[in-house]
Amino acid sequence: MAKYFASPIMHRIYRRMHRLYGGPRAPRLVERLAMLVNRYGVGAKVQRPAGLWTELDAVLITYGDTIVEPGARPLATLRGFLKERLQGAVSAVHLLPFFPYSSDDGFAITVYREVRPELGGWKDVEAIASEFRLMADLVLNHCSRASSWFRDYTSGILPERGYFIEVPPNTDLSSVVRPRTSPLLTEVITRDGKRHVWTTFSADQIDLDFANPDVLFEFLDILFFYISKGARMIRLDAVAYLWKKIGSPCIHLPEAHEVVKLMRDLLELVAPDAVIVTETNVPHEENISYFGDGDEAHMVYQFSLPPLVLHALLRGTGKRLTAWAKALAPPRPGCTFLNFTASHDGVGVRPLEGLVPDDELKELIAAVKRRGGRVSSRKNSDGTESPYELNVSWFSAMADPENPNADLHVARFLCSQAIPLALRGVPAVYIHSLLATENDLEGVKRTGRARSINRKQWKKEALDPLLADPASPAARVFEGCTRLLRVRANYAAFHPDGDQEILDFGDELFVVKRTSPDKSQTVVAFHNLAAKSLDIDLSKRSDVFGTGDKWRNVVTGRKRGKARGILSLAPYDVCWLQVSS
Repeated sequence: MAKYFASPIMHRIYRRMHRLYGGPRAPRLVERLAMLVNRYGVGAKVQRPAGLWTELDAVLITYGDTIVEPGARPLATLRGFLKERLQGAVSAVHLLPFFPYSSDDGFAITVYREVRPELGGWKDVEAIASEFRLMADLVLNHCSRASSWFRDYTSGILPERGYFIEVPPNTDLSSVVRPRTSPLLTEVITRDGKRHVWTTFSADQIDLDFANPDVLFEFLDILFFYISKGARMIRLDAVAYLWKKIGSPCIHLPEAHEVVKLMRDLLELVAPDAVIVTETNVPHEENISYFGDGDEAHMVYQFSLPPLVLHALLRGTGKRLTAWAKALAPPRPGCTFLNFTASHDGVGVRPLEGLVPDDELKELIAAVKRRGGRVSSRKNSDGTESPYELNVSWFSAMADPENPNADLHVARFLCSQAIPLALRGVPAVYIHSLLATENDLEGVKRTGRARSINRKQWKKEALDPLLADPASPAARVFEGCTRLLRVRANYAAFHPDGDQEILDFGDELFVVKRTSPDKSQTVVAFHNLAAKSLDIDLSKRSDVFGTGDKWRNVVTGRKRGKARGILSLAPYDVCWLQVSS
C-alpha cells in the first residue's frame, strides 16, 4: 500500500479512486492508471510553467469549418485565418468538436480519436496547436447512438456492454434536473430485447455510466491522447450531469466533482501546463462549485456574464450587472474565470436566477424575439417547461429594430465585447462575434434547430471582401474587437490574477478598476451602457483619481495632464484609463 503514497498527488489519486469505486478496487485501478499514463508518452518531459495565464491570453471559439474555401482543408483555412488576422489578438483556439459525429453539430461523437475527414487530419490540428494554445472538447457525458461503443452494447459485447445506463421505464425519475424537454429515457433494441437507456440531451446522445471504471479509463485514455496531440486546454462538456443516482437530481453529484479533481491531479503529473475548463450552464453558485477548494477546474465559464451584459445593454442600465460584479468573490489561487458573451450555444438564462426579477427576464426574452431570436426550454420536475437559453447571434442581439442606426449598432456591440475583456479572468470571443454575423435564419430553417441561428458557415470568397471594406459592419467590428484584444494584451493591469474593484458611477455606466498583480499598474475601464452621451466629472472622484494623477486612454492613446476635469463618453463608448501619479 505504501507505494500509493509515494507523492502527495499519488496519494490524492488513490483516495479519489477509493471514493469513486471503493477500497478493494482502488489499488488495482491505480496500477491500471500507471500503465495508461505510459501509453502515449505524456509526462516524459514535464516542465512546470511559472503561471498558467497572463494578460496576453484570449481564446477564440470556432468550429473547424466556420470558414471554407474550395479545394482547401477547412482546418488549414482556419490556420491561415488565425495567422493572417489574429496574431497578437488571441493566444488560444477553442476548436469545437472536430471528430466524426452524428448530430448536434459535433456533440454526438461517433469516434473520439479521429478527426472528421472533411475538416482535415491530426496534422492540421497539431499545426494549430503548435502556434496557438489548443482547447479541445472532452465530450464525456454521452456518445453517439451511431458509435461502435453503442453498437457493441446492443450486441452484448464486453466491455461496452457495461458502458450505458439501463433504467426500467416505470422508474420514478421526477427528481432529475433536466436541461432539455426531450424524454430522459430512450427505448432501444438489444440482443436481450428492449431496453431503456438514459439520454439527458437527445435520443441520439446516449449517456455513459461512469459508475463503471471501464468508462472512466476509456476517457482518461482519450484525455491523454488529446494531450499527446497538443491540446493544452480541456473543456469538460456537460460535466455536471456526469454521475447518476436514482432518487437524486443527477446534477453536481459529489462523484462528478471527484472525476474532475482526478483529472486535474493527473494533468498536474503529466502535463502541468494544461488547464481544465468546466462547462456548467447553471446558476452562479452551482457553477463556481467546480473550482472546488482550488483543486478542481482551473477555469469555469462565467455563465452569468452573457445574459447580464445583454440585459444591461438592451435596457441601458448596468444596475443588475454592477450589483452582481460587486458581489463576485475572487476565484481561489490557481483558478480563474473564462469570460465571454457569445458562444456556439445560446445565451443561458438559468444563470440569471436570483439576479434579475421575473418581469425583467420576460422583457429580455421579448427583446430577443423582436430581434429575430428563438427561445429554447427545459422540462421542470413538475412537468412544466421554462426558458433555458436564448438563441440569437450576438450582433443581431445588439441591434435596435425600433430605431436602426448602423453606427450605434456597432458601438453597442463593441461595448458588449469590451466588458468581458476588462473583467478579471481570461476572455473568450466567438468567431461570429468577430465577424458581425447576423442571425442565420436559413440555417434554422434547414436544420430545424434553434442553435443553428448562431452557427453560420462562411465562404472565404464572400467573407474576405467584407473584411476588406472598412465601411462594412464586419470590418468595423473585426477591427474594433481585435484592437481591444491587442490593447488588453499590452497592459499587466488586465492580468487574470490582478485585483478587481467595481466602481459606482451611476446605472448608465459599468466601471471596473483593474490593478496588476505586482500593483505597478492600474487601469479604470469605463463602459457607457446608454444610447446617449455622458459627461463624468473625475474631479469629484478623488477616491479613484488623486488630484495629481495623470491618465491616458489606452484604447485611443489620448493623454491628459491631470485626471481632474470632465471625461466625455459618446453613446456606448469604451474608455480604459491608465492612471499614473
